[in-house]
Amino acid sequence: MRTEPAGAHDLRHHGDAEVRDDGAKLTDLAVNVRADTPPAWLRERIAGSLAGLAAYPDGRAARAAVAARHGVAVERVLLTAGAAEAFVLLARALTVRHAVVVHPQFTEPEAALRDAGHPVERVLLREADGFRLDPAVVPEDADLVVVGNPTNPTSVLHPAATLAELARPGRTLVVDEAFLDAVPGEREALAGRTDVPGLVVLRSLTKTWGLAGLRIGYVLAAPETIAALERAQPLWPVSTPALAAAQACMEPRALAEAAHAAHRVATDRAHLVAGLREFAPDGLRVVEPAEGPFVLVRLPRATAVRRHLRDLGWAVRRGDTFPGLDEEWLRLAVRDRPTVNRFLQALDQAVTLAKG
Repeated sequence: MRTEPAGAHDLRHHGDAEVRDDGAKLTDLAVNVRADTPPAWLRERIAGSLAGLAAYPDGRAARAAVAARHGVAVERVLLTAGAAEAFVLLARALTVRHAVVVHPQFTEPEAALRDAGHPVERVLLREADGFRLDPAVVPEDADLVVVGNPTNPTSVLHPAATLAELARPGRTLVVDEAFLDAVPGEREALAGRTDVPGLVVLRSLTKTWGLAGLRIGYVLAAPETIAALERAQPLWPVSTPALAAAQACMEPRALAEAAHAAHRVATDRAHLVAGLREFAPDGLRVVEPAEGPFVLVRLPRATAVRRHLRDLGWAVRRGDTFPGLDEEWLRLAVRDRPTVNRFLQALDQAVTLAKG
């Protein structure tokens, strides 16, 4: 593990760029949104909210639903226009002297901090260590630490106890749990914990429920932190349809469906990883154990492989925009078995073509 200053990575590049414009017709393994979502019942709830668009949004019921789901007081909950807004609010609302972002991970936290004028130190986890976190590598004087769990793009799930070791008096510990509901049993979750000082947990509803276009997420933190973030937020930041979706996704039926989906993702991921292992003679390596709805792979000539995959009708996420990774890395979203089988066939062709 090591630290480094800012590099030349494109922090604003995200998986959706792979499927815009000429990529719209590709089979999408670049974006980590669960396929075939939102479900019909959720679309109906959202559609039913449209009759109330003349009124200003009222987030009290949705906020209470989130609080009840995690067993915390409503004062510990803030609804946001996706988790990305939460990163902007944290960067703007908190007084930060020494910010540390643990990479490779989702790049928006660092981008938001830099846009707000905060210098950012990077702690880079190493492939040789399985991209696993040793709390000792985080500088002791850091007063803001950001880490994902499970981490995008590595799919590593850090133990909750390890993350809790990062907590210090006077430090804000931000744990991005945007993909935690895709982990069976939500193992290693810190959401709902009130015993970890300075803890801020971010959750997103866009991944599991297919609501990236609606923008809905939330923050769980101490009441004083929530109040500071709320002051930095514009009025009525979350739309009425997004509030309806948030409330619906907290209901027992939705939680049961999400739990079932998490087990299905785990099964489909195991099938994908098993297929990818067959490419070991070609130099492909999978970061294991993968625990999120995506996997990270390293292979020679990955740029050429990605280009050939596009020609064959497939979009995958380039890895070189993540600090700590280079052009040999690709991130692959988990899909159902038939889709994975077709992808593995295309990957075989793409690898052969890349060899020239």
